[in-house]
Amino acid sequence: MKASTQELAWLNLPNLPMTVKALFAGYLLVIGVGLCMAGLQIMLTHGMADGKVGLSKDDIVYSYYGNRSGTKLESMLNGQMKINAPPEVRLDIIKWAREGAPEAQWEPHFKGVFEQHCVACHSKIPGLPDFTKFENVKKEVVINEGASITSLTRVSHIHLFGISFIFFFMGLIFSFAVGIPRWLKELAIAFPFGFLILDVLSWWLTKWTPGFAWLTIIGGIGYSVASTFMWITSMYQMFVLSRNGKVYGNAWAADVSRD
Repeated sequence: MKASTQELAWLNLPNLPMTVKALFAGYLLVIGVGLCMAGLQIMLTHGMADGKVGLSKDDIVYSYYGNRSGTKLESMLNGQMKINAPPEVRLDIIKWAREGAPEAQWEPHFKGVFEQHCVACHSKIPGLPDFTKFENVKKEVVINEGASITSLTRVSHIHLFGISFIFFFMGLIFSFAVGIPRWLKELAIAFPFGFLILDVLSWWLTKWTPGFAWLTIIGGIGYSVASTFMWITSMYQMFVLSRNGKVYGNAWAADVSRD
């Protein structure tokens, strides 16, 4: 057993072979950039639901519970689509929507307005309604009740399956860290999964009642902080701490010996 442990003395982040470090670092870099892009995408979609820059409780409420004082079309024009048309055009469409979007005004006027400002995306991007057709526009002229059960189900399972894989491999890499108290290492690895479940659960709860919107923000901050800690620690130990020339031993064996 002693010989076996000595043979695995390199099994820690500072002493890993450079080929393994390159593999781990490549993964962490791509995931790091991907998570930043995901944050930017959230700011440009959910973060603009109330028409203001930055993610707030109102953004969460409008996204999942809805802004039930107006139509879905109006909420989008006053929210994340605000930058896509000048104020006078948005007001013209909103007034038409509040009047029930009469079809008689579609062909002579509003079809051209939508072609100029909307169909560049709302005819080519999958998942977006095709606004070249009046019937698709009409479907958006209903009270904004936020995300549908169908869309929540689809997005929930994508997030739970996809992001859990990200956290699994990030946690696996971090498990080879040295000098971290065992309790802190265990919490850092477990927290992203717990906060991910809280995040997705909060979407459904907010759909039911707006008061749960704070849980979405807490969940997102929670797994972001935990994953950032693991990311920075792993990169630091592989490429900075490793320069001291010290041999740290088998990180997993050290964790087991503390039990």
